[in-house]
Amino acid sequence: MQTPRQLSRRTLVAATAAGLVTAAASPSQASPSQAARSRAARFHTVGRVRRAADGTVRYSWPGISFEGRFRGTGVGVVLDDSDNDYDVQVDGTTVATLVTPGRTVSWIDGLADGGHRVRVVKRTESPWAAGRFGGFVAAPGGTILARPQARSRQIEFIGDSYTAGYGNASDTQDCSGNGGVNRNSNADLAFGALTARKLDADHQINAFSGRGMVRNYNGGEPGTDFRTYYDRALLNIEGDVWRKPDSWRPQVVVVGLGINDFSTPLNPGEHWSTTAELVAAYESAYHGFLDKLRARYGPRTFLVVAAARLWNTTAFAEATLRVVEERGRRGDGRVSHWYYDDPGLDHLGCDWHPSLHDHRIISGLLEDHLSGLPLRW
Repeated sequence: MQTPRQLSRRTLVAATAAGLVTAAASPSQASPSQAARSRAARFHTVGRVRRAADGTVRYSWPGISFEGRFRGTGVGVVLDDSDNDYDVQVDGTTVATLVTPGRTVSWIDGLADGGHRVRVVKRTESPWAAGRFGGFVAAPGGTILARPQARSRQIEFIGDSYTAGYGNASDTQDCSGNGGVNRNSNADLAFGALTARKLDADHQINAFSGRGMVRNYNGGEPGTDFRTYYDRALLNIEGDVWRKPDSWRPQVVVVGLGINDFSTPLNPGEHWSTTAELVAAYESAYHGFLDKLRARYGPRTFLVVAAARLWNTTAFAEATLRVVEERGRRGDGRVSHWYYDDPGLDHLGCDWHPSLHDHRIISGLLEDHLSGLPLRW
């Protein structure tokens, strides 16, 4: 691949004037609904998105990606997002990072004239704001081709900050002096995305930092937990519901919820008076969540219940193991327990989170676990 010579930004106003993102149709063009369908047909995503009539999509979850194909010497990425960071990859190589791009078309120019693949991935979390993607546009003389085919393998990752890649790109635990958490987070280099790429699988990362199965970090925001948000496409809209497309049928779902439930001691006034009460509520809620996943994805999907080592307690690992054992007693043999720990983990990410180095180790451990399941991809 020839390295692009430059990355330029142009506003959406310019793109609209060129007729690239407007939904309005001239008499010689397709109807707005046909144009919207055409734009949607030109990129591939399995992320949870809310589609608009103009062909754009909105989204909140980290790690959402959009893939396309084009012919020519350059491609424009149409975004409207002042909160998140994105990586742009051409032919498998990251060629640009867009930091809170705003309402822009960002152009990758100077490519060798020919066919290329482009992928845009949302690095960061934005639970209280939605980004908007408007598709890909070709440089003069080029064309956007039909979208890439979906991969036959699919994995869903459900979890908290570990799954989201919180602060993983930092080389120091205190990120106050090197750009903060967002500038040092990359969901596309978290263990889930790494594992999916090794397996050539489409994937979703449905993760929300600080949230637990029944209790959030240090008891924060009582009355809510991860389950409050899981069914949403747009996290910032109460009552929003993601409609699962028929094409989303993951063979594996990896659930990593419990670090925030158990990593901090109970505070006075919380709903649970003792750790035993918290554990009982956690296990009951976990069974209910697995019931939801089983109803949504059917009996053949493998549900992987993940647990990590906590420095202060073994309650997380022990509770998840009991949940898996109980599922087996109930006759569900496609639920497995994956406990991960490794002496090589350095936790040098922001706020003592796993680093990029750690995520590579964890991905290898997960790949080993999945290789032991009787998966029929």
